[in-house]
Amino acid sequence: MVSHDQTPVRMPGRESPSSGSQAKALRFDMEVLVSYILLAGVLLSVLLIVLGVLWRWQVTGRLGLDYSIAGMNVFAFTIEELRLAIEGAFRPRLLVSLGIATLMLTPYVRVLVSMLYFALAERNWKYTVFTGIVFCVLTYSIF
Repeated sequence: MVSHDQTPVRMPGRESPSSGSQAKALRFDMEVLVSYILLAGVLLSVLLIVLGVLWRWQVTGRLGLDYSIAGMNVFAFTIEELRLAIEGAFRPRLLVSLGIATLMLTPYVRVLVSMLYFALAERNWKYTVFTGIVFCVLTYSIF
């Protein structure tokens, strides 16, 4: 609706085109950020696993690794491998283990970033609480 002086009149309950496009741009940026987090996590994990397997093949002539991760949580698994790395035990298994840990922690980072976005950028407390609950469940599962 336009008044006689050609100034746009804002209708109650409707947002201006610029504020709608800004909100859409923020949402789009968040979707892009989440997709990059997931893509980077998967690509980094694949790279680490492939390098570890190739290193193992170059050293031993075999592609397989001889270890089990059954009964370990992500936290214990990652801490054990980092402890071995700090002690200087660099070996193909370390790269494969870091690749597995990266793959397992990628969704965790994605949920953390989403929760922070909902809380700080959108100030949407309902989604912040829902995402926070998912984050708490994931945190519990890590330990």
